[in-house]
Formats: sequence, structure tokens, C-alpha cells
Amino acid sequence: MTTHLNENTSNKDTMVIVFLDGPYISQYADIGYKMAESALDLGYGVKIFLYIDGVHIPQKDQNPRDFPSVSLNFEKLIKNGCEIKACVRCATARGYTDESHYLERVEITSVYDLAAWMDEDCKVIILGS
Repeated sequence: MTTHLNENTSNKDTMVIVFLDGPYISQYADIGYKMAESALDLGYGVKIFLYIDGVHIPQKDQNPRDFPSVSLNFEKLIKNGCEIKACVRCATARGYTDESHYLERVEITSVYDLAAWMDEDCKVIILGS
């Protein structure tokens, strides 16, 4: 699969996906991954914000016995230009005290970054219950 990134895309060409649920309890991580992958393939920018239990998605070294590793899929997104940020309060409350728990280039930050992304006239999709 070839990913075409357009470095000069306007904010209207950016998709923000907010994950509320963690992996393996619903299909939201898989659905969001496929949406992000398709958007990147079409040349759109993709930003992902992890909130509540969504902060579990990019945890390093996941090895689920009966499922494919969600973190490997998200690692592909990062390599293809996707920006991923996790809510600091949600991450800390779930034991992720620093970025060493996460895939490389996942940033722990405040919800104010999400608010700034949403203020940029981009498309926002929220996945979770």
C-alpha cells in the first residue's frame, strides 16, 4: 500500500478522530484505523486524540493472544504521517505516567490540543460509547 501525504493540505483536508474506548472491547479501534488509513491514502491529514480508555490503544508491546495487535496498526499510521496525542489526565489515571509506555511519537498532552484541532475547520469523528 502506498501512502500519499500532501504536506500542503489545508485544515479542511484534515480528519480528527477521537477514540473514547480502548482496544479489544469494541471494534472502534479497528474501524478508526481503517478510516485513518483510507484518509492518509487519499492524501488527507489525520490526527488522532485518545481520551478516556482510548489511551490504551498505542501501548507498546501489546501481545493479545486471540486478536491482532492494535498498536501495530497504529504504528503504521504514525509512520505514514498521522499525529497521535493522548489526554494527560486519562493516561495518568490509567498508569501511563510518561510517553515511554507508548509507541514512538505518541504525545501525552492536554485536551486543549484537541480543542485547538477542532477549531481548525477540520472534520471530527468521535468513536466510542
